[in-house]
Amino acid sequence: MFEFRPGEAGQLASVFAPPRWLRDLGRASWLLVGVFALLLGLVWLLGTTYTIVGPVVAGLIVATVAMPVVSTLARHMPRAAAAGLVLLGLAALAGAVIVVVIGGITAQRDSISENASAGSDRMETWLNDLGVDKSGSSSANASLKQDVPKMLSTLVHGVIDGIRGLASLAFALSFTLLSLFFLMKDGPMMRRWVDRHLGVPPPVATLITGGVIRSLRGYFRGVTLVAAFNGVVVGLAALALGVPLAGTIGVVTFITAYVPYIGALVAGAFAVVIALGANGTTTALVMLVIVILANGLLQNIVQPFAMGSALDLHPLVVLVLTIGAGCIFGMLGLVLAAPIASAVVHISRDLGRARLAAAREADGGVAVPDVSA
Repeated sequence: MFEFRPGEAGQLASVFAPPRWLRDLGRASWLLVGVFALLLGLVWLLGTTYTIVGPVVAGLIVATVAMPVVSTLARHMPRAAAAGLVLLGLAALAGAVIVVVIGGITAQRDSISENASAGSDRMETWLNDLGVDKSGSSSANASLKQDVPKMLSTLVHGVIDGIRGLASLAFALSFTLLSLFFLMKDGPMMRRWVDRHLGVPPPVATLITGGVIRSLRGYFRGVTLVAAFNGVVVGLAALALGVPLAGTIGVVTFITAYVPYIGALVAGAFAVVIALGANGTTTALVMLVIVILANGLLQNIVQPFAMGSALDLHPLVVLVLTIGAGCIFGMLGLVLAAPIASAVVHISRDLGRARLAAAREADGGVAVPDVSA
């Protein structure tokens, strides 16, 4: 009977064992399968519960940005009263913006469509002059004429379509306002509850939630300032150039600025097409230059003051994340991809500094101060 000498059995077992790189690849593959399964589950859950999740997320974003105002007022009155006062102010502001935006675009819809059609006719003439066959230029012209009314319909009815699954618009708005009130009133208590149930040490939980809050607050406050800057610059430029619907152009520029990069492209195309149809080629080219400057050079000057380090992401990363999250999660992904990614980056950096400080303290060295606080 054949017998193994000591140590030979272990050597034989290693011969038939898979190599380490293959085992690591298998584990990584299963992890990726789990990640994709989690994403699919989240997409399904958001799609199923969007009628509830949408208003709550909107209220959470607004409450995060408005929380400092509530905390300041709460020093002089009960927090519930402070939350109610801020809620009334926000509701009045939102109502005024909705009336101005939707009412203005609806009232000027015929004029916008007329100017856009004239602009598309001019572009068809350009394409023919450049040697493009008439069938191709006519197809592009027809597509543009069809897309402009669709874009206007989205601007007018986008809010309503976003909450289509609810029983009524009034219920959706009331649910959003109710969520906003309780988030502003009980926000600190809710945060403490989340900190206790994250499953990590309390200092780490506080760092994580604080990083998310800072990123969301800084990002949306900065986006609002940048959007207002772009809207004013482009609107005043349209007014100075004699382009009709200058106010509408400024409002569209302001609203679309909340969607990174994609919004700037939509608003810029809208302004240039209106200028082309109304005032001709020279005005359209000047309008194009102004739009590029407002969304490029001038915005790069204003954005560091508006956002500070709230974003701290490469523009290409923001673009890829925005498009990818929008394809998977819809409008919530478009709006929240950049600030959530920024929060992850800041939290990872803060945790790394905390670990380094703890390691130096354990070795008897000097702790590294947390400059991010």
